[in-house]
Amino acid sequence: MKILIIGGGIIGTAHAYEALKSGHQVIQLERDDLARSASVRNFGLVWVSGRKSGAELQTAVRARQLWDEIHHAIPELLFRPNGSLTLAINKEEVAVMEECLRKEDASLRQWQILDREETQRINPALRGNYLASLWCPLDATVEPGSVLHSMREYLLRSNGYIWRNNLDVVDIRSDGSKAVVVARSGEIFEGDIAIVCPGADHTSLCKEQLDTAPIRRVRLQMMSTAPLDEVLTTSIADGDSMRYYPGYEVPTLQNLPPQPQIASDNHMQLLMVQRADGSLTIGDTHEYAEPFEFKLNEDPYTYLHEIASNLLGKRLPPIIHRWDGVYSQVTDGGICDRRVIAQNIISVTGPGGRGNTLAPAIAEETIKGLT
Repeated sequence: MKILIIGGGIIGTAHAYEALKSGHQVIQLERDDLARSASVRNFGLVWVSGRKSGAELQTAVRARQLWDEIHHAIPELLFRPNGSLTLAINKEEVAVMEECLRKEDASLRQWQILDREETQRINPALRGNYLASLWCPLDATVEPGSVLHSMREYLLRSNGYIWRNNLDVVDIRSDGSKAVVVARSGEIFEGDIAIVCPGADHTSLCKEQLDTAPIRRVRLQMMSTAPLDEVLTTSIADGDSMRYYPGYEVPTLQNLPPQPQIASDNHMQLLMVQRADGSLTIGDTHEYAEPFEFKLNEDPYTYLHEIASNLLGKRLPPIIHRWDGVYSQVTDGGICDRRVIAQNIISVTGPGGRGNTLAPAIAEETIKGLT
């Protein structure tokens, strides 16, 4: 089967990888020279710990297994099974963690509560103000600046894969037994199936169908610092992340003290990951109401920099880069929005902030559904 994949981000590239692995021919089309949207503007997290109980958690666990397989096939892909520590700064946050450990699926997540001494044994850089941590060894990271490049270099070794970038698709239609894709240049591509992976672009292709889909766009702000002078051996989250990840939905969550106003106004949590070059990627905020503000708001950066410094027990390196990003998020509680647009045409979008985590498993399900 010849499969046309429109979109060069992590969802599209995971579909290309899975389709090729399943023995199909693949042509992947990307309008820019390289993907420039949410796939390269994220933490690079493979985040199992906070996933919603049920199908979402099962998908995350399967995706984590697939990331291991991808790394085995592509050793040069910078994949680190470094785990994560969610840090509690008060007894209310500790109580939430303790109740989470009583959930039926706590063992599937491999959660453990650690005291300060145990936490520092795993991550010696954490010398700041916190009481305990929730350890999830299943969590991992990839490098968002290189993961797509590594996967594509691997795919290009196969005669069954064609990569076409700087190619703007303007039309897609079903033509009998074929899917037909038309580029702005006039070039036409035909395949047995077309899979559209538009990310947060809900209007360029399949607009009529996506207008009625249960999806929305979410904007977030992030930053990166100069290199830290020591190794951060795990990914880090603060207790506020338990307010936003559905895996922590337990009754004691309602006992958490109110967030500071700036954190509440910006729907903020702290996530922090050290990149291969030693720099720290830190975020994030969430903005849901469009049209989005085009300006970057400095106050959240200052706040998150201070929170992270307090957890490390020393001043973080200065901020070097600031950016925003927009991702597509389903609003019906699903894993993603996967829909039949027409005969031989499927769209896949809407995984939200879970895109990097879940992409391999989402792609596996899509490709299995074609046979």
